[in-house]
Amino acid sequence: MGDPICLICGAGERWRPPPEPGPDDFVVAADGGFSYLESHGLRVDLLVGDFDSLRRRPSGVETVALPQDKDETDMAAALRLAWQRGWREFHIWGGAGGRIDHTLANLQCLAQVARAGGRAYLFDRDETVCAIHDGAIAFPASARGVISVLAFSDVARGVCESGLRYALDQAELSNDVALGVSNQFIGQPSRVSVADGTLLVVYPQSVRAERP
Repeated sequence: MGDPICLICGAGERWRPPPEPGPDDFVVAADGGFSYLESHGLRVDLLVGDFDSLRRRPSGVETVALPQDKDETDMAAALRLAWQRGWREFHIWGGAGGRIDHTLANLQCLAQVARAGGRAYLFDRDETVCAIHDGAIAFPASARGVISVLAFSDVARGVCESGLRYALDQAELSNDVALGVSNQFIGQPSRVSVADGTLLVVYPQSVRAERP
């Protein structure tokens, strides 16, 4: 068993059931994500939202009601409130698909968590997206498939990719050139790191990342 994590479910597209939370995990529903969890019989520890997508206020669950006129999305608010409670690793389901603006906003949330020193993973239909900032992410030799690395700050300096088909060593990536798309795992332990800046790392959902 790994360390406890914060599981957050949003109102995006639902390709499969979210994972069963562990007994020490903290489960947050971001507005319509409540029905996502409810439909699979999973508990909710905290409900956050303005109820524009859920359209009801369930009883029996701790709730933070947000105004509809606000400066952050329900997902951003859910992350902020969980962060205030001490959580630093987040697994986000129902945070992609549907409206592309919300998907992009959720990618920004990944970067915000990374820049604050935490780590957040967004699970899409078949892929996982993670942001790293001035840090690294590693993968076991069993990893298979395609991995893409994209700059999510104006410039990302000191980018290294080792153990993959195409290596980088102290490279500089910018957020307007998609240089890092479609690298490949090759059956070796691999690692992606950045010395100065933020990267989005996209890899198959079947692959489990490691924190070096």
